[in-house]
Amino acid sequence: MIVVKKASEAEVKKMKSNPVWGCGVSEFDWHYDDKETCLLTEGEVTVSYEGESVSFGAGDLVVFPKGLSCVWKVSKPVKKHYFFE
Repeated sequence: MIVVKKASEAEVKKMKSNPVWGCGVSEFDWHYDDKETCLLTEGEVTVSYEGESVSFGAGDLVVFPKGLSCVWKVSKPVKKHYFFE
């Protein structure tokens, strides 16, 4: 299950010390070999998996579980801070 929530000020400060990834409007398949936590600072995304979909955007803290296979549909260009565990 993908967890999405609005990031607190403390979470934003902590996440901003992590690497940044970005991409333009696109659609692509993705598989998570490890758990990923990310903070979107720009953009809008809908991720589809196992017959479900979750949408999130700037200001959201998102956790993707290890082993998840999904499809990312980026509707507005994305920038995010992220880390894997």
